[in-house]
Amino acid sequence: MARALLTHNLPILISFICLLFIHHVVVSNGISDVSNESFVFLPSPNSTNDGDRSTMFLPLFPPKEISRPRDEQLSRRHLQKSPSSARMPLHDDLLLNGYYTTRLWIGTPPQSFALIVDTGSTVTYVPCSTCEHCGNHQDPKFQPEMSSTYRPVKCNIDCTCDNEREQCIYERQYAEMSSSSGVLGEDIVSFGNQSELAPQRAVFGCENLETGDLYSQHADGIMGLGRGDLSIVDQLVEKHVISDSFSLCYGGMDFGGGAMVLGGIKPPSEMVFTHSDPVRSPYYNIELKEIHVAGKALNLNPQTFDGKHGTVLDSGTTYAYLPEAAFVAFKSAVMKELHSLREIEGPDPNYKDICFSGAGSDISELSKSFPPIDMVFSNGKKLSLTPENYLFRHSKVRGAYCLGIFQNGKDPTTLLGGIVVRNTLVTYDRENERIGFWKTNCSELWDRLNLSPSPPPPPLPSGLDNTNSSANLTPALAPSLPLEHAPGKIKIGLVSFDMSLSVDYSALKPRVPELAHFIAQELEVNVSQVHLMNFSTEGNDSLIRWAIFPAGSANYMPNATATEIINRLAENRFHLPDTFGSYKLVKWDIEPPPKRYQLRRLGSPAVRHSFREGNKASHLLAKQGSKQAMCNHLLIMESPPVSVLTTIQVDKGGLTTTRIVSVSVCNKLARLW
Repeated sequence: MARALLTHNLPILISFICLLFIHHVVVSNGISDVSNESFVFLPSPNSTNDGDRSTMFLPLFPPKEISRPRDEQLSRRHLQKSPSSARMPLHDDLLLNGYYTTRLWIGTPPQSFALIVDTGSTVTYVPCSTCEHCGNHQDPKFQPEMSSTYRPVKCNIDCTCDNEREQCIYERQYAEMSSSSGVLGEDIVSFGNQSELAPQRAVFGCENLETGDLYSQHADGIMGLGRGDLSIVDQLVEKHVISDSFSLCYGGMDFGGGAMVLGGIKPPSEMVFTHSDPVRSPYYNIELKEIHVAGKALNLNPQTFDGKHGTVLDSGTTYAYLPEAAFVAFKSAVMKELHSLREIEGPDPNYKDICFSGAGSDISELSKSFPPIDMVFSNGKKLSLTPENYLFRHSKVRGAYCLGIFQNGKDPTTLLGGIVVRNTLVTYDRENERIGFWKTNCSELWDRLNLSPSPPPPPLPSGLDNTNSSANLTPALAPSLPLEHAPGKIKIGLVSFDMSLSVDYSALKPRVPELAHFIAQELEVNVSQVHLMNFSTEGNDSLIRWAIFPAGSANYMPNATATEIINRLAENRFHLPDTFGSYKLVKWDIEPPPKRYQLRRLGSPAVRHSFREGNKASHLLAKQGSKQAMCNHLLIMESPPVSVLTTIQVDKGGLTTTRIVSVSVCNKLARLW
């Protein structure tokens, strides 16, 4: 959902001064074509489906907390020491949920919150225990009285005060006419175990009132990444603990989630940068000059993408919105390139979505049906978009897709939402006033960046507060191994755990690969290490056993890695998107490396492949003399056939057992034998 600010409850005098300042800037730059309107109108994206594309409002002057002298902005960029960074996973899905969230821990002991990452907001806030009108969100409300380090921000000349002039307050109103208001507090904020950045004191909003979508959304609150004194980025930069930069990487059409970094990273050599002028608007803008469809530039005035606020990049907006002339040209150019597809009605009759059928369900094959798109910047650099960067799936017709780029009413501002940067690392390099783009697989970002494993987490004020977690998890049961088999005393071959989900397995089955990706993300391992071991059903619920195997061809995992995985399971630091329903971890276990069992002789060593939907097939593996393994495969995903269940027959001392594993596990065991 778009998080563009509407009003900030500024005193009249401050508003008047701001307007005089803007008038002075406009006149001094010789700009004569200035609108008398106070706001620019932009369509708001849908938060959970294809509807609710209402109008959103962007102010023509920046909020109060970002109006600081420019020399002060520059001076704070000279860091006194080498800054750290905070690596943080992203959860949920932009088109399914309307947003991406990350986890923050606030207070002592820490209380956990799922917050929408939003570059269009300048304040971070969570529901307060004193809130008189807050919705039922993902986690319990923040309890200031339970935190020994919480301090209210007392009324001062730099903030708006409450009626008693005792405490600073904030108020935000948004496009969809939702609002948030409350008091400002200061406490210790922790960034999770992927972060090398130690917990920091920061100012945040403690909500006392929510309305509209903010009241009904599942996420707890907002993490403001915009420019402003209350922005979490600005606060960390002011403390000289991170460089003036952050990065976001959104997952693709197949897999949600992603990654975020607060602080600087070494940009990949292929990253494409464009200038971002912090004076132009309070939002992150880029200098877009042209759009090419199938290699041909749209016939547009070069100033088309420079109207009003120019081209704004907003992580909280779902789709993309172009000025009228650009949208008409874009739509026409795309449709001219669609030769084998048929135009169909959109999923929602209330909107005239432009949709096409006949492209098939394989995302990797969409480029055969839809043209490539290039966004060309003023410096001549270009960002190449694949179909997943401008299409969304038709929710009612299999193999059909709709344009995720719309006309921005009559407003000349260009708004680029998250769909445009799917599977793209976006670096907001504020220190150098530029934004960079790098196409990549965001579910494997750390490997793609060749970053070392996550550093040991810095000490928190105290242990994570398990009472503040409503991800539908129950405390993990103790492992079945005795204590003398704890990590550090044995070599660990795998970590297994049982997960119960309130989803029928027939509905869950096609999404098992997606679920494996989320598990890998939450446990900070490669998806190739995550294996489905067993499953069963009880009524409408599914019980799945998963195993985390060592990376690569290793026979056991480092004790530090195993300990971190176990800690995440035991301390309930494990969260899945809402689309998987309610879930809980039932138990976890650790096992030593597999033994070299003697396998049942199964005759011919010929390898046989026969993948068919719902049918079992045999695959003879790893003949080593008379030792062989038989793996029986059952396809559980239609296309592509990359996910299968496998049973392996093992002869151990004359006793033949059958165990459900995955193909890669079977291959790994066969190599050992």
